[in-house]
Amino acid sequence: MPGKSRKIRKRLTFTGITARFVMFVVAGLLVLSYLSVFINPAYFWFITLFGLLFIPLAIVNLFLLGWAVKRRSRSFMIPFLALLPSFFFIGAYVQVAGADEADDVAGRDVKVVSYNVGRFMQGGSGAKARSACMDSVMNFLKATDADIICLQEFYFSDNVDLRRLITRKIKGYNAEYYLFNGKRGRYGNVTLSRFKSEDKGVIKFDGSANLAIYTDYCIGAERLRVYNCHFESYNVSPSGILRSVLERDKEKIKDTEDKMRSGILRRPKQVSKVLKHIADSPVEAMVCGDFNDSPMSYTYFRLSRGRRDTFRESGKGLSATFSLLWPLIRIDYVLYPKKYTGISHETPKKSYSDHYPVVAEIRI
Repeated sequence: MPGKSRKIRKRLTFTGITARFVMFVVAGLLVLSYLSVFINPAYFWFITLFGLLFIPLAIVNLFLLGWAVKRRSRSFMIPFLALLPSFFFIGAYVQVAGADEADDVAGRDVKVVSYNVGRFMQGGSGAKARSACMDSVMNFLKATDADIICLQEFYFSDNVDLRRLITRKIKGYNAEYYLFNGKRGRYGNVTLSRFKSEDKGVIKFDGSANLAIYTDYCIGAERLRVYNCHFESYNVSPSGILRSVLERDKEKIKDTEDKMRSGILRRPKQVSKVLKHIADSPVEAMVCGDFNDSPMSYTYFRLSRGRRDTFRESGKGLSATFSLLWPLIRIDYVLYPKKYTGISHETPKKSYSDHYPVVAEIRI
């Protein structure tokens, strides 16, 4: 019997040591996800990936916390302490209630939509499929009855006049845009508005087909500059990453790593360029678009300084906008000046793109 007791104690000791080791590792990874907000990826590009894993890491730590509490183990302090900072960040991913102060604030309500339409390729790359997808998107936008619409990855064929196309598809909007010439058409960012533009321009990014455009509007007594941004993507698909790992193809894995690193390193430079432009702007700035980065990122942290996030201020439920990894990833935003008030925020689950649109109302 003494020998059997010793074996049980050894097994329990081994289980306890292993559990603590796992807890320390998972807690450390969660801490790295917090640090991803403050560390420029130019110095440590891999830190961005920990930010993307914030939700899964938080869930695993929560599970380990529950497991340790159930076992009445003092090791519960490891995941508990690791989870404490998450209360400062979780509001960017989930909200229980929407805005509650809007009724007491005077001003004019402005509805804004930001939508990466994915070159209208969700239904296929053929001309008919793209045309059908565009019609669906335009009908949706018409139904939103928005005042300002920021579109990224807008696509149309060379032989089409864009302003005439917009007038035909969705009436009552002024269009400002910048488009690159591709092999089979033109693509870029388009901003539609019921307000007449007073100034406009484009911010190009070195060595990239991504860009930002800006447009100034006079809305009542307020002047507002709207930045419609599309920052560098990871240039890889989730299925491509999974396939390269499962196949254990070293060349594919290396190629995937190089593409991800390239995108991660380019984004901070692009963000800095936009922020410098905002700093020189004579009017208040609203920043919309596809940031290709999560709220736990250096990109979001820098762009949201001095601005409010429509989801955090007036959203409800889950915030994810990237349909392929829903509900984990939010990469599309509407950030507005602090002096304005958020009224509402929605991300309708429309299947016209791999992104969901952001539909927000702001009182200015």
